[in-house]
Amino acid sequence: MSLSLELPPPESLPEVLPPAPPPPPGPRYLRWRNAAGGLLLLWLLSGLFLVATDQQAAVTRFGRFQRLETPGIHYHWPYPIERVVKLKAEQLQAATVGGEAADGALGRTDPLRAQFLTGDQNIINVRAVAQYNVKSPKEYLFQAREVAQAVGAVVESELGREIARRPVDDVLTTEKVAIQEAVQQRAQRLLDAYNVGVAIYRVNIERTAPPDEAREAFADVAGARADAARIVSQAEGYANDVVPRARGEAQQLLESAQAYRQRKINESQGDAARFTALAEEYSKAAAVTSHRLYLEAMEQVLPRIKKTIIDRQGANIDMTIIRRENQAPKETPKPASPR
Repeated sequence: MSLSLELPPPESLPEVLPPAPPPPPGPRYLRWRNAAGGLLLLWLLSGLFLVATDQQAAVTRFGRFQRLETPGIHYHWPYPIERVVKLKAEQLQAATVGGEAADGALGRTDPLRAQFLTGDQNIINVRAVAQYNVKSPKEYLFQAREVAQAVGAVVESELGREIARRPVDDVLTTEKVAIQEAVQQRAQRLLDAYNVGVAIYRVNIERTAPPDEAREAFADVAGARADAARIVSQAEGYANDVVPRARGEAQQLLESAQAYRQRKINESQGDAARFTALAEEYSKAAAVTSHRLYLEAMEQVLPRIKKTIIDRQGANIDMTIIRRENQAPKETPKPASPR
C-alpha cells in the first residue's frame, strides 16, 4: 500500500510577511545607557594612580597584599576590587621614651615614665628619642598595628636593660654613647624578630638627670668630680712642664760628666805617655834630662811668684825698694792659663 501526497500549487499558498522591526529606543533609554557607559568608563579610569618619588605604594586585592609599586604612573583594578596604600618609606619617624619634650616644658610630665633604675640601685630620669623609617612596607602595613607604640616599647625595654647594667655616674657622664649604640642594635634585632618592618636610624638620649629630691646631692658630687678633674689636669700640666726640663738637665749633666771623664782619660793618657817618654830619655842621659826637667819646672813656677833678687857681693842693701813694693797696692794676680 503506498501513500501519495499532493502539494498545492504555490500560487494557492498565503503570502507570509517578514516580522516588523522593533521600535527605536526612546530618549530615556539612551540617557540611561550613556550614563551607565560613562560611569563604567570613570570607574575603570579611577584605577590610574601616581606614586611620588619619595613614596612607595602597596596594592591589595580584596584586602590581600598583591604587589609593591615604585614611583611612577601605575594602574590597578578600581575599588572595591583593589586598593592602593601609599606611604613615605624613607621619611624618618620618631618614638619618644620618657615623655615628650613639649610636655616637660608645660609641666605635664609623668615622673614614673622617665624613671629608670641604674646598676647601683639609683633612680635616674631619662628621655630618649628613637628615629626610624620603613624598611618593609608589606610588614609595616599588614604585620603590626600601632608601629610607633611598638617601637617605643621595644626601645624603652632595651634602654632600661642597658641602664641597669651601669652605675649612675657612668650613665650621667661617659657611657651615654655606648648606651645609645647598644639600645639601637638590640632593639633592631627584636623588631626584626617581630616582623614590624622598620629600621631604627638612631637612638638619641636627650636628657639624663637625677630626681628632683636628689638633685642637690648629685650637683655636689658633680662639682667635686669637676674639682678633682681640674686638680688632676693642673698636676698633669705641672708634670708635663717639670719632667721635660728635669730630663733635659739630667741629660746635660750626663753629657758634661761624660765629657769630663773623657777629658780626664785623655789627660791621663797624655801624662802617662809623656812620663814614659821622659823615662826613656832619663835612662839614656840622666844628668841632661834631670837638668832639663828642673828648668821646665822653674819656667812654670817662677812666673807665678813674687821675686826679689839680692846681690850677695854688694855690701849695702837698699831696703827702700822692698818697703816701696810692700806699700804699693796689691794687684790681684791673674790665674795662669794651663799649659
